[in-house]
Formats: sequence, C-alpha cells, structure tokens
Amino acid sequence: MASNQMGERGKALETVFFHSEDAKLLDKLRLENTREALTAASGITDQKALDALINSGVTASTLTAMTAVPVIFVAWADRMMNERESKAVLKAAVQAGIEKGSEAYGLIEGWLENRPPKALLEAWEQYIESAISTLDAADKEQLRRATVEPARKVAEATGGFLGVATVSAVEREVLAKIDQAFS
Repeated sequence: MASNQMGERGKALETVFFHSEDAKLLDKLRLENTREALTAASGITDQKALDALINSGVTASTLTAMTAVPVIFVAWADRMMNERESKAVLKAAVQAGIEKGSEAYGLIEGWLENRPPKALLEAWEQYIESAISTLDAADKEQLRRATVEPARKVAEATGGFLGVATVSAVEREVLAKIDQAFS
C-alpha cells in the first residue's frame, strides 16, 4: 500500500510539473502571437519596441490607443491627473476615431487612472520613428500637427490663472519631446 501511495504522489508531482511547463509554453506562444499581430498591424519589427508595447498593454486591437500616448503623457506631466485633463484626453481620443467602449478606449481610461510607465512613451517614439520613415515631408508634417495640437489642448485644459490658458514648464518639456519625435 505504501508503494501505491508513492506512485500516486509521483504521478501527482509529474502532472504539476508538466502543467507548469505547458503553461510556460502557452505563455511563450501567446507572446509570439501578440508580437506577430502587432508587427502586422503596425509594421514594427524591432523586438525591443514590440516588447515595450506589449508590456504597456498594447495589442493589435488596442494599437489605435497609441495615438493617445502623447496626450496622456502631457496630462501626466505634473504627475497628477485632474478632471479637465482627463476629459480633454478622452475628447482627443474620440476625435482621433477611438470609439467609446472599444478596447483602445478602455486602455486609455486605464492610463488615465494609473500613470503609464515611461517605457510607453519610449515605445510610442519608436512607433512614430518607424511610421514616419515611409512618409513624405507633407504627410509627416500633417501627422506631426495632428499629434501635437491635441496634446497642446490637453496641456491648456487646466485653464491657467483666471481661465487664461497656460502651459506649465513640465508640459512644455513633454510637448517638445513629442515634437522632436518627428525630427
């Protein structure tokens, strides 16, 4: 009887081990599939950039949320998110074609609640670098304006002193970094 219990325990340990290994293989397969889908949707092939996007919660279906990264980082420039900034970010997202209730919209709402890591802005910069490499000067300028203007509106959303729109020094720094990504 003791040898029967030992055999059963051995099988149980074996099952746990193989379940753990299967889970690792499934995770690896999911990561590879996510990378492939992001590459297909964005054209990005750099593994480091893809991993930065994935680690920030970006998938092929939420890739459109990348258009909101500049406004998110401007809104968080002072390390605080106020209601006017939050509303301005969501307005910019809708104007960019991101539908309320979509996965991309949900991801943006999450970024409004919890400040995203700096790696997300770095991933966005790599994304833009890749995207503009195929554009002519006029299209590149149009994309730059379509990116910087909503970010500037978010920076001005706090209203400044007596309702006069002002942009803080830290917001100007983030705006300059965003603009520089198009150089």
